[in-house]
Amino acid sequence: MAASSNSSLSGSSVSSDAEEYQPPIWKSYLYQLQQEAPRPKRIICPREVENRPKYYGREFHGIISREQADEILAGVEGAYILRESQRQPGCYTLALRFGNQTLNYRLFYDGKHFVGEKRFESIHDLVTDGLITLYIETKASEYISKMTTNPIYEHIGYATLLREKVSRRLSRTKNESRKASVTSEENTPVEKITSLVRRAALTQNDNHFNYEKAHNFKVHTFRGPHWCEYCANFMWGLIAQGVRCSDCGLNVHKQCSKYVPNDCQPDLKRIKRVYCCDLTTLVKAHNTQRPMVVDSCIREIEARGLKSEGLYRVSGFTEHIEDVKMAFDRDGDKADISASMYPDINIIAGALKLYFRDLPIPVITYDTYSKFIEAAKISNPDERLEAIHEVLMLLPAAHYETLRYLMIHLKKVTLHEKENFMNAENLGIVFGPTLMRPPEDSTLATLNDMRYQKLIVQILIENEDVLF
Repeated sequence: MAASSNSSLSGSSVSSDAEEYQPPIWKSYLYQLQQEAPRPKRIICPREVENRPKYYGREFHGIISREQADEILAGVEGAYILRESQRQPGCYTLALRFGNQTLNYRLFYDGKHFVGEKRFESIHDLVTDGLITLYIETKASEYISKMTTNPIYEHIGYATLLREKVSRRLSRTKNESRKASVTSEENTPVEKITSLVRRAALTQNDNHFNYEKAHNFKVHTFRGPHWCEYCANFMWGLIAQGVRCSDCGLNVHKQCSKYVPNDCQPDLKRIKRVYCCDLTTLVKAHNTQRPMVVDSCIREIEARGLKSEGLYRVSGFTEHIEDVKMAFDRDGDKADISASMYPDINIIAGALKLYFRDLPIPVITYDTYSKFIEAAKISNPDERLEAIHEVLMLLPAAHYETLRYLMIHLKKVTLHEKENFMNAENLGIVFGPTLMRPPEDSTLATLNDMRYQKLIVQILIENEDVLF
């Protein structure tokens, strides 16, 4: 709840810190201001207060008015007390002296103390962080508002590290000849490209760095001084000073995160598994065009299973499918899914379907779901095909490429319909709800849309050469 002044205390919860990266040029102004901020001074109540909440100390003064609190704190910058509201018994207030006035904040406790989003182990920490925030926002409000206007991001910091890292990885990949299909002739640093250029460049030999990926920022508490890797300014406060990308480790102010380009390069150290991992995050982390599960399973199925009766319709043993899942999570592209390990091809087909079902964002994304359904409802076949093609262009590049590759494979499956009895319609029934799910978790919506889900996949298979 806001204080009686225009100041505020905000933020979120604590998490552990990882290795630091600090720009070679720090802007020290905000750091200096934090050092100058008033220190908290607890004013102890001289008498024993009855019914004092067990989570408050002797800074609790019981039921007193705002005027009494103001008298107690007068003239002592950074001084604070806790009091119970006269108007609302059972409600507690932090009274804090700052800027020659007493600020009153509604105080809450749920195992931790808070007046805004940030939650603290102690009242002392809450007041310390609050005084830092108030002091910096008072002294440097104009400076803070202009922090993002001249960023260092493109010159030093993360973007440069990314280009160097990518160059090294491309060089190593080329030398080892492990992924010849996704390396380029020159070890050139990755350049920023627009979404349109990215889509036009999606060919068989492109490397995954052409895929845009937004950073996965989450509020973070940094242990010790830390600087923003976008604007190079100090990240002030005691906790929740900024945000960190959980996929690549980029650290920036919350306000700076809005301006960071969609150039996240996930770090393998941070990717704990293959299944249930965001599709674009996985392919960028592993330096592949498509998820390794998709390539490996399709390769195995096309080698020995295209004529298998009921392919993708017949279920494999659940325990064995889980074994394949664990093998990919553990071994990545080294997972052994050969016939000697899994003679039943339905296990491999089941593992592929499970991968698609487990994606946090489906291959046909939540953002495009309703557009695909609307396209499927168009009665004129030519207009419907054109509408589907337009929606396909809205898919993230890694999703588009994965869907394209899968449809080429499923088209091959239909060419063996006489043996496997799986035509495009049957595959649409299987893969419709696997590749696309409504954004809202509604059973009714899912049931109503099932025939359109089936139809979309059927059309994608039958027209893969035209649509992709």
